[in-house]
Amino acid sequence: MSTAHTSVPEVLAALKDVSYPTDKEHLVTAAREAGASEEVVKALRAIPAEQYTGREDVARSVRVDLDSDLGLNATQRAEQAREGGKPGLSQHLREEPKTPIQEEFDR
Repeated sequence: MSTAHTSVPEVLAALKDVSYPTDKEHLVTAAREAGASEEVVKALRAIPAEQYTGREDVARSVRVDLDSDLGLNATQRAEQAREGGKPGLSQHLREEPKTPIQEEFDR
């Protein structure tokens, strides 16, 4: 599976007139109507089909070129991949829930 070669600012610029909350299909349609590049549209089509409450949700969910504007070096990206992110978000942003044993140790 290839990654769209775009950046988070490009995606968000294409969605500047969107009212939130909204869903994935509305985001894709709004980007097309705004004249977004095919890479931006592909990146939006790849996000999970859920309600997005704001631009921050979209920024966290959209999968872009790893060398884009995430501001992370290779070590930070590897650490982020190990730690995970929220369910429904791109794999590189997922958080792994704590096990009951880990929760017990945190007390």
